[in-house]
Amino acid sequence: MNAPKASHPVPRECWKGRKNKVLTGSNEKFWEAVDTLVHESRVLIDRPKGTHHPRFPNMVYPVDYGYLENTTSPDGNGIDVYRGTASFEKVDAIICTIDLMKRDSEIKLLIGCNPEEKNQILAFHNESEYMKGLLVERE
Repeated sequence: MNAPKASHPVPRECWKGRKNKVLTGSNEKFWEAVDTLVHESRVLIDRPKGTHHPRFPNMVYPVDYGYLENTTSPDGNGIDVYRGTASFEKVDAIICTIDLMKRDSEIKLLIGCNPEEKNQILAFHNESEYMKGLLVERE
């Protein structure tokens, strides 16, 4: 049985010179769109750094964690954000997560996170056998 064709196939030029990655010339536009979303939204921190996860008390948030007000992510809540200690309000990375217990995936925005905070967030999302994360940094 043949797999169904994608309704919007990836143009061949997007694959040029890349192995196992889909990168296009629109990466800058992606980050601009993310910045616009953040700047047009209010960041609400509901789990400050050092707070224990509500369902898994052995997990402690390494950086302030919250969401963008009046936005929606796949879980029906606001888009998740980590806010670091850097003075700028720019999204400098995203973390893509897979949660095997909830059987879902999410993208979380990292705002003003320094390299140490990014490493802490990545470790936080990979310390369990049920949760895995992949960090995508802005160039």
